[in-house]
Amino acid sequence: MKKIKCPYGASMGRGHKREKGAGENAKMLPKAKEREKQETKWVDKLKCSVSNLVETVSDRKKAAVKKDKSKNEAGNLLEMETNMKEEEGEMPAEEIIRGLIEQGKFSQACLYISRLEQSGNDGVGKSESLYTLLAERMLSAVSKALGGSDEMLLQTLQSVGEPLKWQKQKKEEWLSSEQGMEPSSTWRPNFWGKDLEKELTQYWTAQIPHFIPTGDTDETALKQHLSQLETTFLPKLEHRSGFFKEAGLLIPYARCCHASLSSHFSALTDSEHCTFSQGLLVYEWCLKAYRRGSGTWLGHRQSSEHIDVQSLMWIILKTEEKLLAVARKEVGKALNEAFDAGKTPCTDAAIIQILTEKTKAAHHISESLREKVEAVCLEEYLSFLDSYENKVKSLLQHDGFHGISSSLRTIENFCILRNVWYNLTYLCSASTDQDVKIKGIIDRTEDKITEHLLQTVTAEVKGTLKDHFRKSDSGFGRILEFLQQSFLVFKKKKTEKYQGLVKSVNNIITEEYVQALLATSRKSSVRRRRQIVSKMEEDHRMLQTTFKECLGPTADALKDPIKIILGLIQAPDAEGTKIALLPMLSQFPDLREEHLSAVLDIKESLRQEDRIALLKIFHDNCRKPDIESNLLFEDIEVEGGMCARCCCFCS
Repeated sequence: MKKIKCPYGASMGRGHKREKGAGENAKMLPKAKEREKQETKWVDKLKCSVSNLVETVSDRKKAAVKKDKSKNEAGNLLEMETNMKEEEGEMPAEEIIRGLIEQGKFSQACLYISRLEQSGNDGVGKSESLYTLLAERMLSAVSKALGGSDEMLLQTLQSVGEPLKWQKQKKEEWLSSEQGMEPSSTWRPNFWGKDLEKELTQYWTAQIPHFIPTGDTDETALKQHLSQLETTFLPKLEHRSGFFKEAGLLIPYARCCHASLSSHFSALTDSEHCTFSQGLLVYEWCLKAYRRGSGTWLGHRQSSEHIDVQSLMWIILKTEEKLLAVARKEVGKALNEAFDAGKTPCTDAAIIQILTEKTKAAHHISESLREKVEAVCLEEYLSFLDSYENKVKSLLQHDGFHGISSSLRTIENFCILRNVWYNLTYLCSASTDQDVKIKGIIDRTEDKITEHLLQTVTAEVKGTLKDHFRKSDSGFGRILEFLQQSFLVFKKKKTEKYQGLVKSVNNIITEEYVQALLATSRKSSVRRRRQIVSKMEEDHRMLQTTFKECLGPTADALKDPIKIILGLIQAPDAEGTKIALLPMLSQFPDLREEHLSAVLDIKESLRQEDRIALLKIFHDNCRKPDIESNLLFEDIEVEGGMCARCCCFCS
């Protein structure tokens, strides 16, 4: 403010002189006093005016602080431009801006570009290229500073941080103005932050120690790599974070650091060679780093945006997701290999180990992770059963010995799967829905394959016995040997289904044997009948050996119609034949007259009157069979033969 000159001091001086010359100018005293009063009054008035002026100026300054603050940039720009013009004369604005950019005066360049942008004409087009140039120089300066001294890095970051603050302020001004989002959405400086993050991400990604898992990578090598990250790489990140925080760039720095680490951990866990145990090491390392740093790796918590914490949690969650995927893959592969059609199935304990070893490994890290791994293993077990049920459908197309062998193996597998699930329900937290689904699949599929097995055995035995009594070797012995070997392998698993299955096969064989025997007896000569009896004795010995080997002492409880028929045929006289008939009637109440007649046809030297007597005993002792009785003869049909009463062949 300019100083205001007033005659106050001069008036005081004249008054002093009047005091000195009072004696000399006594006559002039009244006029002088009057003049002095007028001057004093004028001075007081002037003082009041000056005081009011000062107060007015002060009030105006206070009122204009906010307005002046918003215009400081324009004032500074005007002052800089004036100084520039004074030093260099008239210089184009574009040339001035390029000079500021080259000198690293990035914030000043922003102000000049902004004024050029608002000047109209071709200023908008020029400003766009200048913004691009400014961004390139800033990123280049940051890249160079990262490899230099800490002092150089801080200075560069501060020079770059100011333009980013300016960009943010300008964006807020646009958003609050009537122009809305359109200018700010396409404005080139909006990308400066992203470009800086990209540059920093590339830099720190290159600083991470190189490590790519291969098929030969062991856990020791991975542990060493993770230790190297902890002792060398993370300290570098934390050290540099202080400079970025001081420059106001901590948030983009945190983003780039976590982007680099996330990419690296993805490379570790995405590898096809990454095992569950290796993924568990990576997950555990991330979790410990998170806990050790109270939720941050960079040593700073943001009051408004916890970008560090959020990014780290995202990395942990993604690593956990990959870990669970690897667990699912390994469990599925192990289950398929355990029940490979060309291999001997694993034991119950081996399958349970496959499903629980991963949950045990995860348990020492956290209970939450253990539960998630456990859930994945149970889900994969259910998924395997679904797919295995579809495979069984293809097995149902196989016949013959191969069909019997594959069916037995499949039944054995489902017995193992049932026992495994029974034990897993005590070890894992299976849901009710899972329990219902898994038991349903096992029961349904096991019933189908068991039915197929019995049908296949029936077809094979029937075909073998068709000409058994007419040929010296029909293959009946071979099929018994095959069944014995197959059942003995099956028996080793000690499945609950084993005994019931063997007894069902025994019933099928004896029923088909008696059917073939009765169908042959009436069409054979006397010599052939003797051969039939001899063959029956040999077949009976093989059957006894086979089923006693498979069932042990419980084989004695099986019904033995062949033994009873042999006793009836080989009885020495009529009385012995009558005695042999009684157990036959007792054990097989479904025996019909045509069955007994066919059996008696095989017996030699049986007189007609003895035959009639035997048939009478049959009629006197036969009874209606109970539903639960062993109905061996119920479905056996006998072709027409000689009737005992009329001595002719009838049906």
